[in-house]
Amino acid sequence: MDDPELLAERRRLKRSRGFWRAACVLVIAGALALLVGRSGLATKFTPYVAELRLSGVIYDDTDLIEALGDAMDADAAKALVLRIDSPGGTVVGGESFYRAVRKVAETKPVVAVMGEVAASGGYMVAIAADHIVAREGTITGSIGVIMQTTDVTGLLEKLGIGAEAIKSAPLKAVPSPFEPLTAAGRAATKVLVDDMFDMFVGMVAERRGMDRAQALALADGRVFTGRQAKANGLIDELGGMDEAREWLAAKGVGEGLPMREIKVWQDEDLFGGLVHAAVRAALGKSYLPERLRLDGLVAVWHPDLRFR
Repeated sequence: MDDPELLAERRRLKRSRGFWRAACVLVIAGALALLVGRSGLATKFTPYVAELRLSGVIYDDTDLIEALGDAMDADAAKALVLRIDSPGGTVVGGESFYRAVRKVAETKPVVAVMGEVAASGGYMVAIAADHIVAREGTITGSIGVIMQTTDVTGLLEKLGIGAEAIKSAPLKAVPSPFEPLTAAGRAATKVLVDDMFDMFVGMVAERRGMDRAQALALADGRVFTGRQAKANGLIDELGGMDEAREWLAAKGVGEGLPMREIKVWQDEDLFGGLVHAAVRAALGKSYLPERLRLDGLVAVWHPDLRFR
């Protein structure tokens, strides 16, 4: 007959092994769930509406554009909602997202929902959608292109600083803040601006069903409220996400489908993540750091002129 103490010990060992086995299963299941979630496998077969958020200054974000393409290639992604709250950005940035969204629209319905601001390059991206919704007070429009420069030669002269550039031709590196802008330089720069403006106006005319004269009349750089934009044919409907989902429902995309945001996963070390969060908190909603990095042709509405 077995010793009672030995039997008790065996039972304790069995319970211990059972506990650790269950713990291992939970850990493995959790790791698999995290892996599936981050790889996008969780959404591979479950129907959903993809959501792309563009806020702040728009750049040529190749990572986000690639993520958009990957997400919309999935059969489970039934439609795309663009959430735009941006004063614009670089011309190339707006054009890149415009082309990427138009590619999505070839096979799936796309609706744009404007936030507080969807101006200039932000509007350029919005017109890639099949349907545009904006609030009555949304600031949009600002159809145009700008290249800015600053002449600091007078200030440098007062400081006793001389700037000199040895160039292969007079128009190299023009405009430059370190030399006065000549008539030839101004004319050459205007050609660049006009060419990109012509592209922008062509996009508006094509996507909004206008002739070129109509588009040009609205492309003098002014901004419009959502109400004015609707009256001028720059958007389709006043409202928000509810109206966007109703439009998608009319296209056969069920209102009950969940929405999943398209993001770019970026692994950061703990210290880098804390620094990044601290900088964002310190800067708040300021556009100054982003504006300072803009160079060249831009399609942007000055965000510091927002209503307060």
